[in-house]
Amino acid sequence: MTIFRSFKQVQYALSSATTSCVEITQNYLNAINENQHLNAFVEVYTDEAKAQAKDVDEKLKNGTAGKLAGMVIGIKDNLCYQNHKVSASSKILDGFESLFSATVIKRLLAEDAIIIGRLNCDEFAMGSANENTIHGTVKNPIDNNRVAGGSSGGSAAAVAAGLCLATLGSDTGGSIRQPAAFCGIVGLKPTYARVSRYGLIAYSSSFDQIGPLTNTVEDAALLLEVIAGADDFDSTVSTRKVEEYHKVKLDNKPKRIAYIKECLDSKGLDPEIRKTIEVKIEELKEKGHIVEPISFPYLDYLVPTYYVITTAEASSNLARFDGMHYGYRSENITDLESTYINSRTEGFGEEVKRRIMLGTFVLSAGYHDAYFTKAQKIRRLIQDKTNEMFENYDFVISPTTPHTPFEIGKKHTDPTVMYLEDIFTVQANLSGNPAISIPLAKHSNGLSIGLHLMADHFKEADLLAFSKDIHLAG
Repeated sequence: MTIFRSFKQVQYALSSATTSCVEITQNYLNAINENQHLNAFVEVYTDEAKAQAKDVDEKLKNGTAGKLAGMVIGIKDNLCYQNHKVSASSKILDGFESLFSATVIKRLLAEDAIIIGRLNCDEFAMGSANENTIHGTVKNPIDNNRVAGGSSGGSAAAVAAGLCLATLGSDTGGSIRQPAAFCGIVGLKPTYARVSRYGLIAYSSSFDQIGPLTNTVEDAALLLEVIAGADDFDSTVSTRKVEEYHKVKLDNKPKRIAYIKECLDSKGLDPEIRKTIEVKIEELKEKGHIVEPISFPYLDYLVPTYYVITTAEASSNLARFDGMHYGYRSENITDLESTYINSRTEGFGEEVKRRIMLGTFVLSAGYHDAYFTKAQKIRRLIQDKTNEMFENYDFVISPTTPHTPFEIGKKHTDPTVMYLEDIFTVQANLSGNPAISIPLAKHSNGLSIGLHLMADHFKEADLLAFSKDIHLAG
């Protein structure tokens, strides 16, 4: 059985008639069946995927196939797909079927992607280990005793294990890039407003962004090209023209690259990861790039600011899950109040309840100005300082994560420790900048180390071209 690691390989195999979409899809279905222990998929669209593959084969014969013909994709369990279940890995939505499709799903199908199933994630995308889920923990394909990362852990594990060619995830504070780094693949968070959020079950509306997880930067670029762009159903999405990202090539001009010295000096950073990043910095300098240390004085404020604002937005967004309209309803009810209280108490997991309560607290009378308003002001400072960085530099690099994947259950008991998992990724969400994690090296423990790159707003073309150059060189 051929395991494809890039869409180019798939296209070559299809054009040379050495395989078909039906055969490719069946191979992935077999791989999913053989790797159920990873717990990446929560539902596999076996018959539907085969039928889609058959239709795409016909289109390929007729010369009418879209640009994703032959690409088998999995979708995170917080993306709505008409007449398909979507639960956001929560009991409160267990068994719920969507009445419509997310814009990104429609765009994938319009270009003849084959959607093979929905993928496990942290409940309502809240987590960094894919342990907060009604479907059970996702295991890292590199080491099954370790986490795959979160919240898009199922998406990352599926690509890394060869269960599909690519996946879509969502990123609120690092939920695409952190699991991508843990599983040794590519994860891209686009600029906020580059991709429509219509049909994404919201966690934090001013942070959430949908993006691809792939084996190659080129595949991530192609997927972004398909899913990005204006959408009548999302008033916050940008109408800026979408570039042909997969065709962009790196120019020969030396790049100005910054690294935040406080990141590399962080006490929590694994010494081997620090050394690996330092080696990469020297390599970039040898290639003629200008790589300089800069100071970012708000590093210690990133995570607290993120959690104040996101929990406040989550408190508002998750109010709709009340046991009255749809989804789970408790059996232990006597009146309206007990319906709300018992349905939400029984339906939400511990971490989601924790964040809802935190968010309700920071929005409450007497605390709103002290917490939420202050956090919004700090967010503006962070955005301004980040914009200032890109006046002088093309890219900012750092480790994606402070360490390699930890053992399943190891950190789950201390939520405050888990929140610090976002330390290197959350800046891009607070400021709205595009960012990517690419595999950089193997740690001496055999696990993957990710390199994180951030660019100016809507500079995905430059970011992808430069990342592709680094990835291929690596």
